[in-house]
Amino acid sequence: MTLVSLPRRDWLLVAAGSVLVALAYPPFHLLVPSFVALVPAVWLLAAGESGPRPLRRHVLQGFWFGLSSNALVLYWMVVALWHFTPLSALGYAATIAILGLWMAVLFGLTGWVGRRTGLSLLVTFPVLWTAVEWAIGHQGDIRFPWLGLGTSLTRFPVLVQIADVVGARGVTYLLALANTALALAWLRRGDRRRMARLAGAVALGVLAALAYGLVRQRTIELERLGRVALIQPNVGFDEKWRADADSLLTELLRLSDQTVSRTQPDLVVWPEAAMPGYFLNHPDWDPRIRAAAARTGVPLVVGGLDARPAKGGGWEYFNAAFVYPGTGAARLDPPYHKNYLVPIVERVPFVNPRWFGDLRWFGGAARGEPGAVYALPIGRLGILICYESAFENLSRRYRRLGADFLVNLTNDAWYGRTSAAYQHPAHLVMRAIETRMGIARAGNDGISELVDPLGREHLKTPKGAAAAEAGDLYTTRTRTLYVMLGDWVGTLAVAASLVLVAGAAARKP
Repeated sequence: MTLVSLPRRDWLLVAAGSVLVALAYPPFHLLVPSFVALVPAVWLLAAGESGPRPLRRHVLQGFWFGLSSNALVLYWMVVALWHFTPLSALGYAATIAILGLWMAVLFGLTGWVGRRTGLSLLVTFPVLWTAVEWAIGHQGDIRFPWLGLGTSLTRFPVLVQIADVVGARGVTYLLALANTALALAWLRRGDRRRMARLAGAVALGVLAALAYGLVRQRTIELERLGRVALIQPNVGFDEKWRADADSLLTELLRLSDQTVSRTQPDLVVWPEAAMPGYFLNHPDWDPRIRAAAARTGVPLVVGGLDARPAKGGGWEYFNAAFVYPGTGAARLDPPYHKNYLVPIVERVPFVNPRWFGDLRWFGGAARGEPGAVYALPIGRLGILICYESAFENLSRRYRRLGADFLVNLTNDAWYGRTSAAYQHPAHLVMRAIETRMGIARAGNDGISELVDPLGREHLKTPKGAAAAEAGDLYTTRTRTLYVMLGDWVGTLAVAASLVLVAGAAARKP
């Protein structure tokens, strides 16, 4: 059996599952595909048991399912990374190949454990799927927790209110369980009682999630913190790095002054890396921003680039955020330095990034320390930069430290008008529900928005247009079980997977 030697029916199921996975995520973001996208995967596993070499067939099924589904969902990487290097196609190919290998491991282990133990796919597949999703988000320098299965439901926040207990990973497990039950119900359709039990359990689960969501939406008391203004200058990716940095700062200050005068906010938020340059090289930037904040009396959160001397000589540079209190006093220290860096673009993984110092956009940015919570009159805030919104541990930590809300600074101009611009903010819905905090998101060219603690999105700005909007930001005094326990579902899934593998290894074939 070669790498592509699968039966025709397997290829049809791989194609169907890949399309359904893509339809479940933004920009389509349809409801039904979330509950059936993995049905073809379960059917593949069941079909793979036939034949003399089921392990090899399962591995191939998983690889092609993972490769093709992620190829559709992540196609935007070619477009986005083209700004940085013509080798973007190789980065895209490497990413989907790695994710394909994870799916190969998942399918191979699921089939192997089932043959060794006799356990149903209803037991093994959801657990192993959740564990693999956890592993993808914890693979060192190339961790990429982009769009877990649970995140596919963020367009329908009433259904994922349970994330305040189980987190996004718990929603993933429940969705994988529902998909498996529906797949097995169809395979067992000859036994109507069995089919009815499986399909009925899924229906009851959806109704229970809906009931919980409705109750939480009615009973959680939202507390208004104040008004937040989001500045969206809409500077093109290439335009930003060719433009005069001082002129861009002047324009941002003008937009802020106009917005403050018009909307009377309690906080103004600029996007990630709002000016193309280091504050260290522009000593007039800090006093200009501080004076503007003092003139309006409104605090500012500003995305920028920071640098400091390295211990071994030279400089360390950071993707950073600076908080100005609005009183004329110095900005709050320390500035926030981004923790999770985009592989290749911000930091080359595994090797010394200085080896690539002559190559533009091969990053050697330094990793920041865990962020502080900044106290302002509007409340205590934690900062996430760019795709840090996908890392649930950061927002959970801020909540434990007493944060009232989150600020997400991003620059999605390099995504163009691809699906990534709509996939990226979906993570914030989960972060808001998990922590029951409001979130203010400022994007250079959109999407900027406010997310309330119930996961509802407000003031969504259009993509690719200048905007300056202000709206009310809310929080709650709720301390969720998820914040207290952390990603307990993911941890249990990994532990259960190890138990399953160990149990299968202990049995004779």
